[in-house]
Amino acid sequence: MSIRILLLVLFVTMSSWASANTLPDSVKQQLLSLFGPGNSELRPLGSGEMRWLGLSIYQASLWTSTARFDDSAPYALVLRYSRDIAGRRLVSTSIDELKRLGTRDEGKLKRWEALLATVFPDVKSGESIIGVSLPSRGALFYHQGRLTGEIDDPEFARAFFAIWLDERTRAPDLRARLLGGS
Repeated sequence: MSIRILLLVLFVTMSSWASANTLPDSVKQQLLSLFGPGNSELRPLGSGEMRWLGLSIYQASLWTSTARFDDSAPYALVLRYSRDIAGRRLVSTSIDELKRLGTRDEGKLKRWEALLATVFPDVKSGESIIGVSLPSRGALFYHQGRLTGEIDDPEFARAFFAIWLDERTRAPDLRARLLGGS
């Protein structure tokens, strides 16, 4: 491999990682106001890459106003996609993971599926979705820095973010990195 190709691969990789570790200022200000008084700073707690069969799916970063992860405090999960994915695929994969992690109530799953369909657009490579957990309220979702919707259901928010943050996640290495591990 020539040095030019190696440098290009390194540049693309670092650019993807860096963009997953940034929040648009408008979103950052909205989040700080939602996180409440005393929260004057948001910072990435950790980040990593989700790969499937060797292919990069997305870069992820976990943002919080606390020094350590606390699921009772608000936080934001940024996913910057490495490929185009249809919104309906994001919804069905999320529902499959909720089932795998133990949600069994079919009525609840159908309701959550319909709600996710309203907040998940089709994504193109390089675009991001930001999910915000507001523990006593539910979850907010942003696409490319624009609010796509809110799901006012704290139980949904806990179950949804468990896809990445629960010990039973399908991606334990990514979870460890998001929570600040190496």
